[in-house]
Amino acid sequence: MTSKPKIHRLANLRKLVTRLRDDLNNPTKPTQIIHLYAYNRTGKTRLSMEFKDVGKRKTKKNPQGIADTLYFNAYTEDLFTWENDLDGDAVRLLQLNHRSAFFDGLKDLALDETIAGYLDRYADFDFDINYDTWQVSFRKGDDENIKISRGEQNIFIWCLFMAICERMLDGHVSYQSKKYLYIDDPISSLDDNNAIAVACDLAELLRRAASRKDPNGAPAPIKVVFSSHHALFFNVMCNEIGRAKEGEPKVTHKRYFLHRPDGDGTYTLRATEDTPFFHHVASLAELQLAAEPRTGKLYTFHFNALRSIMEKTASFFGHADISFCLKALSNEEDKALYNRALNLLSHGKYAIHEPTEMGEDNQDLFRRVLKDFTTKFQFDLPDIFEATPTPTPAAAPATAAAPATTP
Repeated sequence: MTSKPKIHRLANLRKLVTRLRDDLNNPTKPTQIIHLYAYNRTGKTRLSMEFKDVGKRKTKKNPQGIADTLYFNAYTEDLFTWENDLDGDAVRLLQLNHRSAFFDGLKDLALDETIAGYLDRYADFDFDINYDTWQVSFRKGDDENIKISRGEQNIFIWCLFMAICERMLDGHVSYQSKKYLYIDDPISSLDDNNAIAVACDLAELLRRAASRKDPNGAPAPIKVVFSSHHALFFNVMCNEIGRAKEGEPKVTHKRYFLHRPDGDGTYTLRATEDTPFFHHVASLAELQLAAEPRTGKLYTFHFNALRSIMEKTASFFGHADISFCLKALSNEEDKALYNRALNLLSHGKYAIHEPTEMGEDNQDLFRRVLKDFTTKFQFDLPDIFEATPTPTPAAAPATAAAPATTP
């Protein structure tokens, strides 16, 4: 009989960062890569910034406060803004905020060819970087100075970051102080095909970082923390990093489900062991916690979350909508009642940001739908909240679309 994975409870972001850095620098069991899976609004971006800030604080080991982390997160994407030529409506340029240390040495790195090598895998447009004005123009065929989509913009920024990572792994002088890579949610606005392609390329680069050697052949790994709310991307990354590859050293890594159970500054880390922590299964576990009559609290947006999970389950079985899930439930009267409730109460007006507590009748109905659904489809739900002494209302599960996995 296997024991349940230990859940680490951390009182604040600083202690969470300390835990992650301790994992990466454990002298007896060093970890090269940490995977974090977490919902939106858990605090992943703030965690990445705290990790970065800790690495540049002045200490006895780092008296000059030299930053030790190269990071990618929402702040990185904000370094790129559009100049849309409102007067002429013809010349549209992406402006780089060159005051950021992120672009240190960019002129000397000769990145254009490397960026283009990555970009050709995901997109069909070209670019030109003007390092005098710190602007990027885009073209496609005969069309010059085009405005690319938000998804295309994000993939260009990601390709630029990957090119910088290449130089860091090569030991370029601009990045010799960097010991860590922290990558948070790099695939916003990408479709699933590109998400898989990006995940495979990133996994290959991270494997290189983990097995990196110095010019004398001694181990000089770049340690990595990677976090995501995207189930497919997370699963591909875990599989690619965890799979043994012929002729390559094994990568030691840890996988955690990151949660903020009380909605305050407290965090929990639960090891996911060999199986990635599937998004909709984690969401169901949260819904069960919220549905507990004595300790939970149900809000109207929980119907929206349950409907999203049913849609993913139906999709997994090859069906177009949640009617497949409802047909498998108890009786005709319940099917009609459940269908009306899910259609009405998962309406967009029930906002996550302004939660409204369910009335008692709707709470009873929600518990019946949830129980029948999880029983019929035999979900094996994890006890991810055992570290919390007294459960409190669950935070809203992320409802962003993600491909269904085994229900």
